[in-house]
Amino acid sequence: MNNRMIKIVEVGPRDGLQNEKSILSTELKLNLIHKLMDAGLKTIEVTSFVSPKWVPQMADHTELVMQLSKVAGVRTIALVPNEKGLSNATAVGADSIAVFAAASESFSQKNINCSIAQSLDNFKQVIAQAKMQKQWIRGYISCVLGCPYEGHIAPTQVLNVANALYNAGCDEISIGDTIGVGTAKQAQSLIRDLKSSIPIEKLAVHFHDTYGQALANIYACMEEGIRIIDSSVSGLGGCPYAKGASGNVATEEVVYMLHGMGLKTGINLEKLINAGQYICDALNIKNRSKVANALLSKK
Repeated sequence: MNNRMIKIVEVGPRDGLQNEKSILSTELKLNLIHKLMDAGLKTIEVTSFVSPKWVPQMADHTELVMQLSKVAGVRTIALVPNEKGLSNATAVGADSIAVFAAASESFSQKNINCSIAQSLDNFKQVIAQAKMQKQWIRGYISCVLGCPYEGHIAPTQVLNVANALYNAGCDEISIGDTIGVGTAKQAQSLIRDLKSSIPIEKLAVHFHDTYGQALANIYACMEEGIRIIDSSVSGLGGCPYAKGASGNVATEEVVYMLHGMGLKTGINLEKLINAGQYICDALNIKNRSKVANALLSKK
């Protein structure tokens, strides 16, 4: 691997917080996002324009985007489930959006109440509208290496969804192991298949650490050319529609590994750890990052 800059996509403020039962104030969320920016993160998923009925933690999406400071060189992403969500996000100035599909039929039904085919038809309309508005678009695919309802997912299912999102106009596609069951060889093989039809620079990986395999999976995918990695500060996260899904891989652990490999992220690890501890204290939970806990204990 060469010394190219590795892009970290911080998903903590949205994916990390959506499953937390303690509803945080908009001010506290903004403070977290600004601390992450100060630590050097250049791409941050900040909120979701879904119905508060389904995800109460994201009920303040309008206020948050309106109050969020615009920082040159920093991309802030808002998740949108449909055209209404896109319209609401656009109305308050969101210029980067994300859509989400699944590689599992059962998960698609549980998560967004429609089939994979229906979801892709819906997202084609959302993506087309976003393109007309010159917005940058990220596509997520859930359950690429396993589903809580179906078990093993055939790689061809992932490829079909990924190609549909890419052909519809997504600028970046994140491949997610939602329940964290994947292993390095499986992850590497999937990326090898995907890059045969989608440019590797358009692909990102999104691993949950349920079985402690996330860092190994990331490394294996990097050997296939992956240079975009999703992670969540302090390992926050889970999925309300995937029983047993633990937190995302911790940003602190990804950065520690990458810096140890001599790769560049542009992230200040100490400031990142402080941002993580800030949100853990606010939630009154234990920091899930082993790297953060180890370094904090030395202070």
